[in-house]
Amino acid sequence: MSVSGGMSRVRVAHLDCTAGVAGDMLLGALLDAGADVETVTEAVRSLGIPGLGISVTQGRRCGFACARVSVTTPDLPDRERHLQDVVELCTGADRLGERASAFARRVFELLAHAEAKAHGTTPDKVHFHEVGAYDALADVVGCAAALENLGLLDDHAVITCSPLAAGSGFVHCAHGRMPVPVPAVLNIAAHAGLQLASGDLAGERTTPTGAAIVAALAEPGALAPMTVRAVGTGGGRRDTADRPNVTRVVIGEPAAVRGPAQGEVLTLESTVDDLDPRLWPSVLRALREAGAWDCWTTGIVARHGRPGQVVTALCSEQVRQAVTDALFRHTSTLGVRWSTHQRVTLPRRSVTVCVGPPGHAQPVVVKVGETPDGTLTVQPELSDAERVARVLDWPVRAVCEKAVSSYRQGHHVAV
Repeated sequence: MSVSGGMSRVRVAHLDCTAGVAGDMLLGALLDAGADVETVTEAVRSLGIPGLGISVTQGRRCGFACARVSVTTPDLPDRERHLQDVVELCTGADRLGERASAFARRVFELLAHAEAKAHGTTPDKVHFHEVGAYDALADVVGCAAALENLGLLDDHAVITCSPLAAGSGFVHCAHGRMPVPVPAVLNIAAHAGLQLASGDLAGERTTPTGAAIVAALAEPGALAPMTVRAVGTGGGRRDTADRPNVTRVVIGEPAAVRGPAQGEVLTLESTVDDLDPRLWPSVLRALREAGAWDCWTTGIVARHGRPGQVVTALCSEQVRQAVTDALFRHTSTLGVRWSTHQRVTLPRRSVTVCVGPPGHAQPVVVKVGETPDGTLTVQPELSDAERVARVLDWPVRAVCEKAVSSYRQGHHVAV
């Protein structure tokens, strides 16, 4: 079931993993929900591995229709890969968007940390085995491309997930016979705060790749209030007799919610007094790519009277490790501190307005918040305003003013 009306602006989704989740099942669900097949297949091909690709067929699981994803692999045997090998493949995939590339890297970083903890080593020394093999590369990169295509990697997207059915029993892998849930799945769940349940199901129902994709994307929670626009169903390899072996995704637009909403936010901070100031824009960009909702620096006078910066990032618990790693990787800091705060947010929605002369009008997304007394705050997306300013050769300020004016005149559509 596809989504009409510009999927790139969808903000709300729920992952139903009550029968488990694997990379191919989630990818099938996203494609069934309307992700462009050609965009996804081109992203997988752009990894530069000859013979690696995906195909999509329609199937049935316990009587329910679903999309089935199969990975086409090269004839040559695959080789073991380390984290850096996989990161370089994702970074070099030229048909993978910036957000999708960052998301794929984050998934593999989660996998590397989980495997490292399981085997008593460090993430950079982990041999990926199954999770770095051809099928996992295709699943992760395919899901990243599909999520970006559906707008689910956009800022402020709200993605929730059900408890993950882990299964029971044993599974055979590169390290031998392992109990279910395998250690990597348990470590990912513990790190991201995912909820696991056996689901009264035998065998491995949630794979490390599936768990890592969910952990990088969603927060545990019930189906959020939404206007449903698409439902996608992805089937697993087995067709069980007692229940459908499927992962589902429900995608829509936020339902109108009156009044502020309360919740928790993590604040990560680090004090840096020895970084080349020209590097700060790239640092902030890396933090946002790692999943931070917002980030900034504050000038200070540090020890010995040296000028420095306190860099601050706001994020959810599920991406705390990724944002922390980005701080270590892109700055000279030796430590990161964090704290949990309560916050209240206004109900908000995104709409599109058109700015420019007839025949050359350009779309600009504006964010609209509503205070308890009904007063509206209207702010254009700056990246959209900058893009339109370049196209129209207008000042950015003029684009912003026209976008707000167009919204208040009622010239807009919901996104």
